[in-house]
This record gives sequence, structure tokens and C-alpha cells, in this order.
Amino acid sequence: MMRTFTRLLLTALVASSLAATAAQFDAPVGLQIYSLRGIATQNPPKAVKQAADFGFKQIESAGTYNLTPEKYKALLAEHGLKAVSGHFPYGRFKNEPEKVIAEAKAIGLQYAGCAWISHKPPFSEAAAREAAAVLNKAGEIGAREGVRVFYHCHGYEFHKHGDGTLMDLLMKETNPKHVTFEMDVLWVVFPGEDPVKWLKKYPGRWDLMHLKDLKKGVKTGDLGGKTDVTNDVPLGTGQMDWPATLKAAKESGVKHYFIEDESPTVVEQIPQSLKYLREVKW
Repeated sequence: MMRTFTRLLLTALVASSLAATAAQFDAPVGLQIYSLRGIATQNPPKAVKQAADFGFKQIESAGTYNLTPEKYKALLAEHGLKAVSGHFPYGRFKNEPEKVIAEAKAIGLQYAGCAWISHKPPFSEAAAREAAAVLNKAGEIGAREGVRVFYHCHGYEFHKHGDGTLMDLLMKETNPKHVTFEMDVLWVVFPGEDPVKWLKKYPGRWDLMHLKDLKKGVKTGDLGGKTDVTNDVPLGTGQMDWPATLKAAKESGVKHYFIEDESPTVVEQIPQSLKYLREVKW
């Protein structure tokens, strides 16, 4: 009986020790407000209220829905929200970077980025090099004004190039002092790449991350940068290995996380994703 008791005690102690050492995702999570574009295009205040009702304190903007930057910032503040980062069209970065940075400052953004490089498919070395130059110029302007410029990967950058990919070229051709990156996990997995590998390959270059899951059964390996929005599913129900990805993100130095869910059932799915993030361990 004593031996049985001892074995049970040891088992309990080991289990307790493992539970105590298991890491848990505990970083602040914001919402890419584009997730609520269906509401925001019709009623911006309603979309902002919805984001606050979910429990978010931070958002990433994607335009101001015909409000001035100042009015948009005030609307967010009215609901206890702050825009940490924002997306702007590539053409604006290319043609009027000073205005982009000024608008970012007016909204109160720490980061201003681009999520799609205008190009004729397939994405090419020439397009990547042009984009790097555009981002470097905008990054220099942003650095003077206290706004960090970033690029958000979108899948098409993983075309092979030399010993690597065009994503590697973007990393190497942009100045780390002025340009950082946002990893959209879906847009790394969908083209057939491994988020953990890319986080480890370029530590310190990924300041931001989009948390987005891909429906099970959807074929990967597509470099077009597009997939049906119904393929966005609640975190933890799709193809992604979130424990490994979140652990690598923390080790790589990711500072800000945003849920982005483009599905037509986003309002029902976001609470499920938030619940998963509260419970996930590694």
C-alpha cells in the first residue's frame, strides 16, 4: 500500500510540475478592424463598438471609413480603443509617403504598413526590389516622425528566388533600422511555408503578427495570395500549429498580435478565437 501511495504521490508531483512549467499565451491581442468591414463600411461607430464589446483594447486600422484621422482617433477613444498600427495602400507609400506618415501620426499609430504590393502576377524580383526601395524611403520618413513602417506578407512573396524566395529578398533589401514585418500566419501556411521556420530565420524582424487560421482540408502551396474568405476559421480549429507558432513568435520578438478574421461569420468566430488564446499552452 505504501508503494502504491508513493507512486501516486510521485505521479501527482510530476503532473503538478509539468503544469507549473507549461507556458501560456499572455500577450495583449488586438483586432484588425478590417475583420468587421461589413459593418464598418455602413456604420463605423457600430463596428468600433463591436470591437470594444468583444473586449479588445487595441486595434489595427485599415482606413478610417471616410472619417478624418482625428475623428477616427476620437471615435476609438470613446470606446476605450487605441489604434497601434494601420494598413495603407502601396500606391500611397510609393507616391506620398510623407502624407501616409502624417496620417498615421494623426491617428496615433506606432506602426504604418502595407499589406499588398501592387504587381502583375506572378510577383517578380523587379517588383520586390521596387517595393523594398519604397518601404526604405517611407521607413526613413517614419523614423523621423516616430512611426515604424512595416510590410505584411500575403503569400505571393514565397516564389523561389536564388537559394531562397522573394520574401528573403524583401528581408535582405529592407533596412532593419527603418522597416519591420508583420507575419500573417495564414499567408505563410497557405503558400506551403512554415511560420516557425520564418520566425526563427529572421528573429527581430517580425514586430507584428496576424493570428488567422486556415480551414482543415484546404490545399496549401498556392502562391497567388488569395483564398476564399470562408477558409478563415476560429483559431485552434484549423491547420495551424498554434502552440509552436506562438512560442516561436515570443522567442523571435513579436510585439503585437492582431486577430484578423475575414469570414462572413466573423462575429460568431472571434469569441471562439479569444477563448482559444486564453486556454492554449505549450
